Amino acid sequence: MQNAIRELLRLNIKNRKELMRMKRQVAKKFGVSIPSSPQVLRVYNKMIEQKKMKPCSELERILRKRAIRTLSGIAPVAVLTKPYPCPGNCAYCPTEKNVPQSYLSNEPAVMRAIRCAYHPYTQVHDRLRALIANGHEPTKIELIVIGGTWSCLPQKYKYWYVLNLFAAANKFKIKNEKLTIKSCSVRKNEILSARTSMKDLKKVLLKEQKRNEKSKYKIIGLTLETRPDYINDKELIEMRDLGCTRVEIGVQAIDDNILRLNKRGHGVKETVNATKLLKNYGFKVTYHIMPGLPGSTPAKDFKMFKQLFSNERFQPDQIKFYPTVVTKGSLLYRWWKQGKYKPYTAKQLENLIIKCKTVVPRYVRIIRLIRDIPGESIEAGNKITNLRQVIKNKGVKCNCIRCREAREREFKVKSLKLKVICYQASEGKEYFLSYDSKDGKILYGFCRLRLFKETAIIRELHVYGELMSVGSDKKQVQHAGLGKKLLKEAERIAKEAGYQKIIIISGVGVRDYYRKFAYRLNNTYMVKSLTKH
Repeated sequence: MQNAIRELLRLNIKNRKELMRMKRQVAKKFGVSIPSSPQVLRVYNKMIEQKKMKPCSELERILRKRAIRTLSGIAPVAVLTKPYPCPGNCAYCPTEKNVPQSYLSNEPAVMRAIRCAYHPYTQVHDRLRALIANGHEPTKIELIVIGGTWSCLPQKYKYWYVLNLFAAANKFKIKNEKLTIKSCSVRKNEILSARTSMKDLKKVLLKEQKRNEKSKYKIIGLTLETRPDYINDKELIEMRDLGCTRVEIGVQAIDDNILRLNKRGHGVKETVNATKLLKNYGFKVTYHIMPGLPGSTPAKDFKMFKQLFSNERFQPDQIKFYPTVVTKGSLLYRWWKQGKYKPYTAKQLENLIIKCKTVVPRYVRIIRLIRDIPGESIEAGNKITNLRQVIKNKGVKCNCIRCREAREREFKVKSLKLKVICYQASEGKEYFLSYDSKDGKILYGFCRLRLFKETAIIRELHVYGELMSVGSDKKQVQHAGLGKKLLKEAERIAKEAGYQKIIIISGVGVRDYYRKFAYRLNNTYMVKSLTKH
């Protein structure tokens, strides 16, 4: 195998299609199985160490497994909290022992979490090792904490959990790649225990956050998921203390009758209030939407979807489609068995999502079209796992952020065009500033600026393209100065509107970036005076 891979690496491979062809050829020649990308990468790195070949960024890109994971400019790392009772009693939600509410033990993310005993420190190390083994460089981490309603977890557990996330990133070294899960045991790497006082937990969290500002593996974003009816000022202040920058809320539908029928436990009013509060605190807002719920129809679902962007009370920044499926352990399963519920057909769902994608504004990102539930766990409902690709193959054009990301596309700064979209949202004015290709088909970077009352706040600044480490000399989109240009434009708009200062909700690992532009840390936000600059 070693000899087969060495021969493979000596070939002048120009793309992934050619890589697969060459893999098959060398495997046949040496009488071995087709080498995996992680195997090839290990030999590649060893040959570089031994100075038997020179580093080649193009070859590294071709060898990278699931390259799309870091082509949005960040390395997403999903971790689960341990099972806790859920305050909800939703009809569609499955319940499984020793698994967080609404999750199933055979979902990939849950299986990884169980393998790590749900420990945050171990989960982070596990995912970072996997990313590196597949050729990624996860130095800009977006941590996504899932596992139910975050707001209902014990406060001590929440602080302990998050400080372990930061500690894991701070202490991670590539040498750790050889460690087993067992050697990353809970007791060995646990940062304080649940018996520690809140005062000490907060103290250590601040210490780990400060360390992460200079760490190689920076946490540039932290996402938490909760219910709309648990969003209030106290909760959001705590989320900011933890370093949260994005909140996902289970909206499901914006129809009180549908919510009531499905025993959701809150109405549209709570979603409206939560959205406004979240935006005023600067958070990015992600809605979970569930087409096909009992009481709805494809026509109703489409009408609700259009209202998300025509009614200023909503206007989410991101959307996750979670089409309703029937799983055992839910009330919906009993309704389906009794003939009281019939899920959408694959054709109905496909047509609905196609219609929805055609009306998505350019300032919204569709993160997911389906949830990662294994087909064997779905009793009825959608089982198509590649729905996004199916729709794309039909030639459906979508203007959402994800569909326009630059990814591996080459560009010249002079060929880009600054575009500004202004819209009303939650009693404030939102500006979506972006650098696009001249035809508007490719998005290279954007900034979300919110103006309301006496506050100007930047809720998001993101430059797309292949993830580049801080200090990298590679000429890619992330290091072309687009972030600086977008910041300057947002500052100009705020200043001309009469605001004396501008605030940024910053991920902990990005604070030093904003300091370069005269921003200073003030009560978890980065702040800059517009009268002095």
